[in-house]
Amino acid sequence: MIKIDKLSKKFDKDYVLKDLTFNIRDNSIYGLVGANGAGKSTLLRIIMGIFEADSGNITVDDEIVNENSKLKQKMVFVPDDLYFYPGYTLMDMGKYYQSLYEKFDMNYFKELAGLLNLDLHRKINNFSKGMKRQCALICAISTNADYMFFDETFDGLDPVIRNTMKKIIIKQMNKKKTTVVMTSHNLRELEDICDNLGLLYQGGILFESEIDTIKTNMYKVQISLKNDFDRDDFKDIDILSFKKQGSVATIIVKDEDGSSKKKLEKMKPVILDYLNLTLEEVFIYEMEALGYEFNKFI
Repeated sequence: MIKIDKLSKKFDKDYVLKDLTFNIRDNSIYGLVGANGAGKSTLLRIIMGIFEADSGNITVDDEIVNENSKLKQKMVFVPDDLYFYPGYTLMDMGKYYQSLYEKFDMNYFKELAGLLNLDLHRKINNFSKGMKRQCALICAISTNADYMFFDETFDGLDPVIRNTMKKIIIKQMNKKKTTVVMTSHNLRELEDICDNLGLLYQGGILFESEIDTIKTNMYKVQISLKNDFDRDDFKDIDILSFKKQGSVATIIVKDEDGSSKKKLEKMKPVILDYLNLTLEEVFIYEMEALGYEFNKFI
């Protein structure tokens, strides 16, 4: 498990992370979302021991990462700003990773390269941006590290390759019980792959939830009653948003056990539609409930 406790980091006089506290459980895919400059990349570099925190602690399997070569064997990081040695082919990079990681699987590396139609003997500098991203990802996945950190994971990938990479990452997690942490400024990129999502803002986790929970206990309700009504008529229902236009209201409710729907049905509405929310809609309404505008974050 990754445990982050009161972590702070600043550059010059500005805090990038401040008193950040949360945990990432084992054998899961954790998505970290936030606007550019929110501190996502900095956090991953601190976890990897590349940057040093100003205060607070990070432990992986209850150990400190810094100067811990044994623990670093369990961890691999693909940064947003990719770097490859000049003149290296994909096979050269595979051999380089093999020299660093004891569990590197060269056969699987070649298999992934073939699956993605990547020429092992072509110089990486001649690849497109998306192909370079694929090269970096398959090098990391082939290490069989216990913890994998991907910054702006799917940047530059077309929809087909993005979907393929998601399947590869999920397969790796299930096969090796891997813990994956991936960042993005695009919530939709992470919606169908992550188990948990955290929204990073001003150096802290502003909102965090398991995806299954957050998507199943919030609903968009469209309702109309015979008589005139307003928000006060729904006091015993957990409402995040209430908007009425004419005789129809659109209400966002939290309803974990179905009790809210039953209460609304007892009101004998003329119209009652219960609709599932997209994950982006869930975040929008959660942010509104906290007094923030979602478009400031993503």
